Amino acid sequence: MDTLEGHKVGYQKLIDLCHWCSSRGVQALTAFGFSTENWNREPREVNYLMKLLEQGIRENFLSDEGKRDIEEVDIRVRVIGQKERLPRSLQLVIQEVEEATKHRKGFFLNLAISYGGRWDIVQAAKKLIVSGADPETLDEKTFSLHLSTNGMPEPDLVIRAGGEKRFSNFLLWQSAYAELYFSPKYWPAFTEQDFEEALNEYARRTRRFGH
Repeated sequence: MDTLEGHKVGYQKLIDLCHWCSSRGVQALTAFGFSTENWNREPREVNYLMKLLEQGIRENFLSDEGKRDIEEVDIRVRVIGQKERLPRSLQLVIQEVEEATKHRKGFFLNLAISYGGRWDIVQAAKKLIVSGADPETLDEKTFSLHLSTNGMPEPDLVIRAGGEKRFSNFLLWQSAYAELYFSPKYWPAFTEQDFEEALNEYARRTRRFGH
């Protein structure tokens, strides 16, 4: 499959995953849509991804059919990352979907776009410096309040598809005690059965949170 076509199928897979999560009682999903490193890809691919994200958000969450799905799943959409780097039209669509779903509480979908775990930590540190935070009283809880994921639960499970076994700069702070699951399948080929297997593996583990 062509790379660009793979991205399109992968985005549709994310929509499927939202329904799989909701049907199993998962409360929050954070999906890595575009990393800070992805800006280094070929301009043709970057432009395609920006248009795909804009079109996908508009069709799946802002169209009449999308609004019905939002109401059915009671989904809130939030975008984390360097929004200022995104095309203006995509920024406007993001503002629209965040505003339209801000009161939803059934299921939380966080789209990480132009996001990097290191960037998130640095931007949180900058906010603390600007606010004049006292380094002597600064603790992990206070620091977390300045991350882009403020107000969201930390992930219990991180699923990495594609056969790679690394974080790739995804939610580095937030995933400190998350369980990791690696799938050899590329994301567009990931199925509901694969998701079920990941959940079953998670259920078999004993979480110690560093103890």
